Amino acid sequence: MLVNFLPIPMPHRRLRLAIFCTVLSFSLSGCGSILSGAGPSINAITANTEEQNYTVIDLSAQTIVPFMRAPERDPMHYVAATSVPEVRLVPGDVVRIMVADSNQEGAVFAPLSSGGTIFESVRLDSDGQVSLPYVGRKKIAGLTLTETEDVIKKSVKGVTSDAQVHVELTGDLSGSVLVAGAVKSPGRFSALEGPLTLLDAINRAGGPVTEPHLTQVILRTGESAETFSYEDLLNGRNQMVPPHSEIVLEKARKRFVAMGAVTEPGHHDLPSSNPSLLEVLGVAGGLKESSADASGVFIFRLSPSIASQGETVPKAEVFRLNMKNPAAIFLARQFLVEPEDAIYVTNAAVYEWQKIISPIVQVLVLGRAIDRF
Repeated sequence: MLVNFLPIPMPHRRLRLAIFCTVLSFSLSGCGSILSGAGPSINAITANTEEQNYTVIDLSAQTIVPFMRAPERDPMHYVAATSVPEVRLVPGDVVRIMVADSNQEGAVFAPLSSGGTIFESVRLDSDGQVSLPYVGRKKIAGLTLTETEDVIKKSVKGVTSDAQVHVELTGDLSGSVLVAGAVKSPGRFSALEGPLTLLDAINRAGGPVTEPHLTQVILRTGESAETFSYEDLLNGRNQMVPPHSEIVLEKARKRFVAMGAVTEPGHHDLPSSNPSLLEVLGVAGGLKESSADASGVFIFRLSPSIASQGETVPKAEVFRLNMKNPAAIFLARQFLVEPEDAIYVTNAAVYEWQKIISPIVQVLVLGRAIDRF
């Protein structure tokens, strides 16, 4: 038996094609494998949270209290102590030595009245020794300037009577401080003009190249290593630097990531040491008006928590803010964003519909264009 297939009119074909595309789009969007997106939907985040091992917290006036920004701190009245640390000579130091004799005639060294005999720019060698006439080689590394004077005075005893000795440090590797890292002019700076504080040394190096709240200061003394926030130093935690220390400035890892329907997604530096969600959204350019769902502003946070057995395990929390509510602007000003938080804004439902409908409209337009030929 022969079956004759009647041709389907072109308008009906386009209609059937559109229906087929619609059904296909819905089925594919249901499995989430074809439509593009920057992250999960609101329903995917808020549903099955127990299976996902995180807690969703809807931010409101009642729930925001534990997560609020701390009030701005008043500047401390503390000033770094000005006690002068004891300097001990090390190999590489340069000293100026004056030896004077009380005798006016026939003395080995010039009398004190004429300024004595001066030995300029005497450098301690790699063994910490110096060599002087009538004194010989003496190891003075590890000694103070006063102790060095006593060593030289004992060495010339019998060569001169009532010797007067004065030792002055002119090149102080032992008392200098090295400043390196994220500063404008790194280098080694002398403490001959007076003891250095952390801020003194950093200022001599031109200051940091990053903002204060993004600058971390590491102080190494040879015996210990401490880390400071440069902003804290400015607010009163400045302190003296021991001789022969190293100060390294580096950019602190205080960042957040913005994802989804924001104007400028990606990694960003936190805008301050006490940043609010409103500030952070401003850094990311705000919500993308063409696609953002203002009711789906989420903050993903992973922080340590103490388990019942005493073991520290990660604690996952997701905060949700409905910024369609005018009061949410005030909540966003109070909520504290922490380093490594992820800010995610979901797409609006109408934007998701547009992603489904746009290919269908394109097919219909293409079919109409074909009909014209």
